[in-house]
Amino acid sequence: MTGPAFDGAEVTAQISAISVLNEPLRRALYAYVLSRTDAVGRDEAGKAVGITRELAAFHLDKLLEEGLVDVEYRRLSGKDGPGAGRPAKLYRASDRQLEISLPGRRYELAARLLAEAFTQQGTDPAEALDEVAHRFGEDLGAQARRRLGRRPSDTRLLHTTCEVLRDQGFEPTEAGGTVRLRNCPFQSIAKDHPELVCGMNLSLARGLLAGLGAGGLEARLEPQPGMCCVAFSMAKGGKTADQSAIGHVGDEAGQR
Repeated sequence: MTGPAFDGAEVTAQISAISVLNEPLRRALYAYVLSRTDAVGRDEAGKAVGITRELAAFHLDKLLEEGLVDVEYRRLSGKDGPGAGRPAKLYRASDRQLEISLPGRRYELAARLLAEAFTQQGTDPAEALDEVAHRFGEDLGAQARRRLGRRPSDTRLLHTTCEVLRDQGFEPTEAGGTVRLRNCPFQSIAKDHPELVCGMNLSLARGLLAGLGAGGLEARLEPQPGMCCVAFSMAKGGKTADQSAIGHVGDEAGQR
């Protein structure tokens, strides 16, 4: 339940792709391919960085394995039919983005949620953000619930909640029956706008529990220094924490 954030599949894939670029020639080839608007062949790429065609092919195919480039096949002579020769293997930059931060940060997700909330005209911005975050969390929970049995226990639901939160960069850790989040993926924004971000996190967390059908669990605001402001535990009599606690998270968020 407390595994490090960089064990996640996406982070592992990012690290793998970035490590491929640690080789100087491969990095130079990737930079060259990125600079070209058209797909490039092995001869052109090798000449551009001063290596043989064979060596260029080796490194370009390594980039292909990691999804950093795409390939297409085309006859460079422009001729068709018998005697035109075999199509050349050409490389162009893929649309894959490389981005990794430790601890994990999810500013693109925050931007997407904020943008969606902004489009909901006639609604208070903070309320709109809470609705969008709740819906996002609910979708995550519903996807995870489909992988569980018909009647999972509260313990299993709590474990699944932690798995989903870990995938989102929150780094859950359990102690004494309470799950706390060691990392806020929106840390820089939370420092300047703690009420907004903590409210968003709480709505996302409650949406996650709703999507999982985890009525025996609760998410509440419980700010702790060095932690995200949301905590999870077994619900007591079905009663959840008061939303008004959002107004008191500023000082704690500033300590993270």
